[in-house]
Amino acid sequence: VPVVKKSGDKLFAGGKQTAGAIEMDVITTMEQSYLTQLWSNTVFNENQEKNIKNITDSISKYFTSVILGIALIAGIYWYFINPAIAFNIVTAVLIIACPCALALSAPFAFGNMLRIFGYRKFYLKNAETMEHMAKIDTIIFDKTGTITSNDISKISYEGTPLSSFELQLVKKIIRASKHPLSRSLYDFIEQPCLLDNLDSFDEILGSGIQAKYKENTIKLGSASFIGTNQINVNETVIYVYLNNKLKGKFVFSNSYRKDTKKVFEELSKKYKLIILSGDNEGEKQVLTKMLPKETKFMFNQKPENKLNYIKNLQQKGAHVLMFGDGLNDAGALAQSNVGIAVSENINVFSPSCDGILDANLFNKIPKFLTLASKTVSIIKISFIFSLLYNIVGMYFALTGQLTPVVAAILMPTSSISIVIFVTVLTNWISKKN
Repeated sequence: VPVVKKSGDKLFAGGKQTAGAIEMDVITTMEQSYLTQLWSNTVFNENQEKNIKNITDSISKYFTSVILGIALIAGIYWYFINPAIAFNIVTAVLIIACPCALALSAPFAFGNMLRIFGYRKFYLKNAETMEHMAKIDTIIFDKTGTITSNDISKISYEGTPLSSFELQLVKKIIRASKHPLSRSLYDFIEQPCLLDNLDSFDEILGSGIQAKYKENTIKLGSASFIGTNQINVNETVIYVYLNNKLKGKFVFSNSYRKDTKKVFEELSKKYKLIILSGDNEGEKQVLTKMLPKETKFMFNQKPENKLNYIKNLQQKGAHVLMFGDGLNDAGALAQSNVGIAVSENINVFSPSCDGILDANLFNKIPKFLTLASKTVSIIKISFIFSLLYNIVGMYFALTGQLTPVVAAILMPTSSISIVIFVTVLTNWISKKN
């Protein structure tokens, strides 16, 4: 149920404005704890199949049962052979086979790599997100604001010239929008905005904006939202509809992020790639020439269409990673196995995403995915070393050659060595990549 607020009331992070325009003063700093609570809100996890079996859990479940079984059999065997050492052998088996090394390798490996990612301006929600990344086989990209940059020099206006007042009105309306095209257009319009507050404001995600200012009504957005038949599939545009009259359109010639072609070529070797965009097919020819031929294109997709498309892929067994602009793709990002918001402004993000990538590092996506996969491989290697240690230790314990005291000394040594191993190796692969 919406809560009515009046001028002077306090507003807290996490709320959503349902209608109208608003101006706020930030009076306190946002602490990390609030951000964490927002990301952890259960509302973003409803009806989602994001839970995966943790690497450690999948092994430890069998490890404990097997060790207890071996200790029981050894105790019974030595009770009849030499009862005097039976208790010591059982104790040595239980100590030397302590699964501490198994339990520590994953947290230390993922934790160290999360720190490295953060240092490189790629912020993941938790270690499970990195484990998901290692299982990805399909990558979906939004177009506007994700693979394109907000370059104001690539915008032009076509139609009836807009007056100073009309330009101010356009700028006033798009000021409250967080869509990448709106932000680019706001920076493009040089006319200072001196208008009073809007009487009404409503943004329909994936379609456009409508507002009222005194006796003026205005719509900005797609052709279908404006209600015009002047659709040009060869352009990315924002139509201007003022007082029941189509005035013109702002035409966007997209500027793609650095090394976009190279990024897609590298990713296509291992992943299925899809462009899932709410824009028209204006840039399809450019994208077809620039991106690998295996790339699939889906245009004119509303937010709910994106979400359902990803859900259908998952029902067919796909593990989906999506890169979007954050707010307009919130539902699709939440539905994906991993949802990453690509942001040019770190203060604009979606709490439904699993991570935030600085837009300037878009060309590093293949390396980040490689590091995630190699981190999981390091954990598996550490498990093998740990199991080999346990097998050798168990042999000496079962044959009575290892006392409980010596086993107690060796047990923490193995744990420390595993922690050092995964830490050094994750640091090494990060420097190499």
